[in-house]
Amino acid sequence: MSDAAESPARAPERLGEDKLLPIVVYALYLLGCFNGLTILVGLIVAYLNRETAGPINASHYTFAIRTFWLSIWWFLIGMALFLVGLALAVLLIGIPMLIAGGTIMGAIGVFFVVRCIVGLVYLLQGQAYPRPNAWLL
Repeated sequence: MSDAAESPARAPERLGEDKLLPIVVYALYLLGCFNGLTILVGLIVAYLNRETAGPINASHYTFAIRTFWLSIWWFLIGMALFLVGLALAVLLIGIPMLIAGGTIMGAIGVFFVVRCIVGLVYLLQGQAYPRPNAWLL
């Protein structure tokens, strides 16, 4: 008999990308919901590693970076509405803006957490994020 019959042929092992740093980025983002500072650390880690990462991790870094910037811009819009509404609430015409600004800021908090969790789910399944440049999910 030949040696090939005695030893079964092994399929070459597929070397995947290391998922640790994207997991750290998502964890820092989620932890930042409580302290704020670790979001910036996660953003820096994502920016530093995006260029050298493989295609799967690069999609997650891009997704994390866009999550940060979309959340910041919408939070600032909500904060501006809230502050203008607060100033005009004395005249009672600012109350709708006050409510709209508060609603936007609250919705952005939910948006941020949901995007982080969805990205983390894709990462743990070993998949690239399908639409890292999308506005929603």
